[in-house]
Amino acid sequence: MSLPVSSIRNLGPAVEQACQRAGIQSAEELRELGPDTAYARMMASGMKPHFIGYYAMVMGLQGRPWNDCRGAEKDALRARFDAIKSAQKAKQKGRPDLDAALAEIGVIPKP
Repeated sequence: MSLPVSSIRNLGPAVEQACQRAGIQSAEELRELGPDTAYARMMASGMKPHFIGYYAMVMGLQGRPWNDCRGAEKDALRARFDAIKSAQKAKQKGRPDLDAALAEIGVIPKP
């Protein structure tokens, strides 16, 4: 029996829905992917990036409260988050026509 994503500390129904849109169906699958790959997949499926959401996921996967992240650790997570965002933007570059068509037919969210 697999556990829902929302069984992970700090992650609620909105993250669970974003994971499902990204093809991540369980807490075990999220743990297996790790936060960076999972977050990139979530962004690729239309979720808008948000640093607090990212580090809340990282902390939750470690079993820690979301607000436990401070100082150098938070700075390092910010750098990872920015790298994920940059990589996603690079993948999306040159796809505005495709994205518009996919959004029009309901495959991805409209901007």
